Amino acid sequence: MNSSQSRPGGGTQLPSRRVASELRTAIASGDLPPGAKLPSERALAARYGVARNTAREAIRLLAEEGLVTAHHGKGVFVREKRRLLRFGSERYSHRLRKETGLSPYRAEVAKQGRTARVDCTSIERVRPPEDVAERLGVDPAEPSVVRRENWYYADDEPVQIGVTYIPWEIAEGSVLATSANMGKGSLYARFEELGHPITRIREEVSARMPTHEEAIGLSIPDGVPVVEVLHTGIDHLDRPFEVTRFVMRADLNGLDYTMPVED
Repeated sequence: MNSSQSRPGGGTQLPSRRVASELRTAIASGDLPPGAKLPSERALAARYGVARNTAREAIRLLAEEGLVTAHHGKGVFVREKRRLLRFGSERYSHRLRKETGLSPYRAEVAKQGRTARVDCTSIERVRPPEDVAERLGVDPAEPSVVRRENWYYADDEPVQIGVTYIPWEIAEGSVLATSANMGKGSLYARFEELGHPITRIREEVSARMPTHEEAIGLSIPDGVPVVEVLHTGIDHLDRPFEVTRFVMRADLNGLDYTMPVED
């Protein structure tokens, strides 16, 4: 068999990409359903008339796309389609907080029939990153914010990281600067008690591949990106009072917004 295959326009397709394309089609059609084990490299090489290294490269391409996952000692499997946790702006509403007494994350996860857990791993006074300082209007050269790092779980599965920055002038002397336990209504109830009810949010959304630490901590399979949300909470006087950088597994989280169209 030829080592390459003709493509439209007279080009050629690398053997590894041809094998990956046929496997991708089988996955999309359901011939290889979620959870199915792929043939071994040796079997794929024989089926498509290619070298084992070529079959290995085809599997790597599919793994980078997030279509398959290798389990050491067991083989390569088509990834299961996971149910997304969907997060909308309603999770910050005063009504939901009053009805449930929960944080936005816990309320949203509970509404979707899953069990939430949030681990606060650190609270410290720090100098803010430039983009955070700009949004909060604080000095980036001084320890002008409290940094709170939280790891979020659904049914004990890690799904996102949130690092919240609060101006020191707001957090000083309060549980915001000292305690992982925020009490009933959580973080935004404490902000409201301090004169900063959340009335508007700004969320800047982007996507990227995870860092090594994020991939390990969130158990992210090869080829799966993260969604990064830079969230700013704004009060009734149009003052920004907190910024949170969320890093979310793209295969487990979705954002769902309804917003007015401005003239």
